[in-house]
Amino acid sequence: MRFLSVVQHTNPEWLGHIEDHLEGRGIRFGYHRPFVAGGKLPEVPTIGDGLILLGGGPWGALAGPLQLPTFEAEVRLARACLMLDKLVIGIGLGASILAVAAEGGVGAAPLRFDVETAERVVPDALAGLLPAAFPSAVYMRDEPVPPPYAAVLARAASGTPSLFQIGQRAFGFTGHPGIRRAMLEELVMEADETPERAPEALQRVGETGRALEDALVPIMAGVLRVAGFGG
Repeated sequence: MRFLSVVQHTNPEWLGHIEDHLEGRGIRFGYHRPFVAGGKLPEVPTIGDGLILLGGGPWGALAGPLQLPTFEAEVRLARACLMLDKLVIGIGLGASILAVAAEGGVGAAPLRFDVETAERVVPDALAGLLPAAFPSAVYMRDEPVPPPYAAVLARAASGTPSLFQIGQRAFGFTGHPGIRRAMLEELVMEADETPERAPEALQRVGETGRALEDALVPIMAGVLRVAGFGG
């Protein structure tokens, strides 16, 4: 049975609807919470078949007081997974970690919360299963800059990558494809810093909730198929 290690950076943000898709395919997963007392990152030999790096809420990727404390360690962990050809999925801040691990970079950007429309730019992306357009709920600081050899599969209207692929088994999502509105509500309520237009963004998440769930079905099927997990 397949097993994935999931690194969580804040209490509110977890796999959300992605859990249902993994469980439905018999893929087990376990959370690692380095931000809690006694919590730590997984070690390479115990990762299993892949690694999922979740978003970080207000934490960023660039050096400074708001850089994720375990950022460099997670870059090394993701790099090891890339070298071992394991599945890696980076979401939000996790996508920035993946980009750096793959010799890409990070661009400075303020904390933002928005619901964008991602447009597919590679016709046969994710084995032809990636929707032509799909909503992307983004809550993050800074933004990933994929390496030149990465394949950008979808972009937002602003031109920034919404989904990129590195090799056969690594994928970076700017938005959380399995997000639940309650997760975002908790992020907004718990954070000391509130993104601009957060109430409007929460309303858009509520309005696009069904579309987010519907898009996740082919997205997860495509990611797992391309990565060799079925799908």
